[in-house]
Amino acid sequence: MLAVTDLVLSTSILPKMLNIFWFNSRKINFSACLTQLYFIHCFTVMESGIFVAMALDRYVAICHPLRHSTILRNSVVAKIGLAVVLRGGMLVLPFLLLARQWPYCRTNVIPHSYCEHMVMVKLACADIRISSYYGLFLVFFVTGVDLFFIAMSYIQILRAIFSLPTKDARVKTFGTCSSHLGVILAFYFPALFSFLTHRFGQNVPLHFHILMANVYLLVPSMLNPIIYGVRTKEIRHRMLYLFTHKGI
Repeated sequence: MLAVTDLVLSTSILPKMLNIFWFNSRKINFSACLTQLYFIHCFTVMESGIFVAMALDRYVAICHPLRHSTILRNSVVAKIGLAVVLRGGMLVLPFLLLARQWPYCRTNVIPHSYCEHMVMVKLACADIRISSYYGLFLVFFVTGVDLFFIAMSYIQILRAIFSLPTKDARVKTFGTCSSHLGVILAFYFPALFSFLTHRFGQNVPLHFHILMANVYLLVPSMLNPIIYGVRTKEIRHRMLYLFTHKGI
């Protein structure tokens, strides 16, 4: 699910962005812009939910290892995945409906490399406070709730790790969480920085806004396969075999 989410996030903005930079193709249909807006924010919320599900998996694997297969049965995992998808789709739907109803009479130029929600609705010649407030609610609600559950999982995980008898066992057990912690840091820090500077960073240069908005969507999608590829023994061995076999 994380791989699919990263793939959708990247392909939602990268083809059009390359068209802008390579071919100076700066036009986009209004409906296509709304579709891009929905996919970007919907799958961003989904990715945050997937990180919570992965934190739950780490918690069960470390704190209840003998019951892992009975607690996280296939049916339970499927229900968690469905909840993550539905949450992302339903929470972001008001973004789309509100952005579609505003009258746009100021300009049709978006000062961005993709159709970001606040950048787009700021072009409306209407009172957009409801869009702004809902956007802030979504940022703090989704990020706050998700980070709270991730933090609670890792508090329990750290308690279980520090109760292990030897240092080697503690290091080895904590090492199983390093990939998850890496992708969380790569996702949340630039995302929060981008969201908050869009609303409160009036003195931040526009080009820096755009850079950070692209970083939080594209860099984690690039890093996640590398982080999990390096940490997953089967993938690592397969890659080493391909390179050494090709060299031979």
